[in-house]
Amino acid sequence: MKTADQTLEEILGLAATHFKVPREKLSADDDFFKTLNIDSLQALDLLTRLENHFKVELPDYELQGVSDFRTLAGRIQSRL
Repeated sequence: MKTADQTLEEILGLAATHFKVPREKLSADDDFFKTLNIDSLQALDLLTRLENHFKVELPDYELQGVSDFRTLAGRIQSRL
């Protein structure tokens, strides 16, 4: 089973690749809307990719108010 840190690193790597941002510019506590300069539709696209990558389903109610990578990783980790 993955550790929380491994999950977080995978999320940061996937986000960097998907949005063509250098990985070193992303950190765990970044607000992904601001750091990636994305809107809610792009965030949904990212979440769908993460669900597919980790083979989990994240209900909308669990993601409301989540905007930083660390919290997102925690929600995904709890489903693994």
